[in-house]
Amino acid sequence: MSTSPTPPSPLDSVQLGAYFVLMEVAGLLRHAVEQQLRDDGDLSYVQFQLLARLGLDSPTGSERMTDLADGVVYSRSGLTYQAGLLEKAGLVSRAPSADDERSVTVTITDAGRSLISQVLPGHVEVLRQQLFSPLSRTDTQVLSDLLAPVRDHMRAAPPRSAGSRRRR
Repeated sequence: MSTSPTPPSPLDSVQLGAYFVLMEVAGLLRHAVEQQLRDDGDLSYVQFQLLARLGLDSPTGSERMTDLADGVVYSRSGLTYQAGLLEKAGLVSRAPSADDERSVTVTITDAGRSLISQVLPGHVEVLRQQLFSPLSRTDTQVLSDLLAPVRDHMRAAPPRSAGSRRRR
């Protein structure tokens, strides 16, 4: 006779409430950000993330596709498609990695840097209005302090690019 595993205990009302509030806030914020990015730069959110990582976070303006996919939490195939659109628009270039010929490196172009500069002021304003205006400086720090360990816990798992690909 086989014993079935014990089902997990349900979330309590506080946990469930926190989950729903977080998801609603994330959804509303993402909608406002996506609208601003479309209006100001004809960019999707993922395209903005790629350009921002390359143009604002990377000292060289370049990253391997695998690292970009892990950083923006996006599928490799989806990222390849988005990078292709950005390359076609002249905002990034792609080339074989100098370190590993199997890898592809994406580099932001001057046009990509210019577009980031164009959309960034509106992006900051949306964040200020939608996310930060109802919070005090202390509340903002508390929010960051609460979410950082959750993010770190989630990021402790192997990166998505290290996982096996599902076969169809």
